[in-house]
Amino acid sequence: MATVRGVAVSDRHPYLFSASEDCEVKCWDLEQNMVIRNYHGHLSGVYCLCLHPTLNILATGGRDSSVRIWDMRTKMGIFVFGGHTNAICSLVSQASEPQFISGSMDRMVRLWDLAAGKCSVTLTNHKKSIRALAIHPLEYTFVSSSSDHNKVWKCPRGQFERNIDGHNAIVNGCCIREAEKGSSILINGTDSGHLHFWDWASGHKFQSIEGKPQPGSMSAENGIFATTLDQSGSRLITAECDKTIKIYREDPNATPDSHPLNWKAPAMNAAHRY
Repeated sequence: MATVRGVAVSDRHPYLFSASEDCEVKCWDLEQNMVIRNYHGHLSGVYCLCLHPTLNILATGGRDSSVRIWDMRTKMGIFVFGGHTNAICSLVSQASEPQFISGSMDRMVRLWDLAAGKCSVTLTNHKKSIRALAIHPLEYTFVSSSSDHNKVWKCPRGQFERNIDGHNAIVNGCCIREAEKGSSILINGTDSGHLHFWDWASGHKFQSIEGKPQPGSMSAENGIFATTLDQSGSRLITAECDKTIKIYREDPNATPDSHPLNWKAPAMNAAHRY
């Protein structure tokens, strides 16, 4: 038995997948409440995993710096992708491409082309470790989060678009919420125990929430290790250092008067006028 570092639930099968520091990846049948498959191959702890939205393919990554691609049903390994030089902390995929995207502590983001069986693009813009990635639910973009910047990239080739800043801490989890009026919200959960909320389009950070450890915990145990949204997008769920899972919802009584927006768009520079 060892620490479980990541889980993923299939939206097309009654399966849950778990990744652990014992080098194991397991598939759990949620109807039978038992392990039905084990995926063997990683040489060290497995830190993250991701299911492709449309293909029956699983990607895993961890401390051995490799991204492994598995046939979800047969347990067979399809590819072993090398190239990262440090632990892989995050994996994401979007439905339009046979592609996985990995973020690593080597400060690189790599885009893996499953059709070609190789890394198609390496993004080296970050100066700090990358522990969190998120795919935009509607746009053809994704974000990589590090302590230096949140960087927005265009799929499928990873063209850099812009930075979103203001967190000043190690980011362990991020997610993007598509709001009701068409505007999106970027959410970061950090090692310092803060949740940060940005308007996706403008990059304006409109709210920060500092988490409070549960009674009996030390004040330092307020780090946020993972963030996700529920299926409706109306609840934010966090996994935290004080051994709690917290659920946040929007304030139904919030008004422009109770939450004033003291922000003015920055002046455009010459590079952005065309």
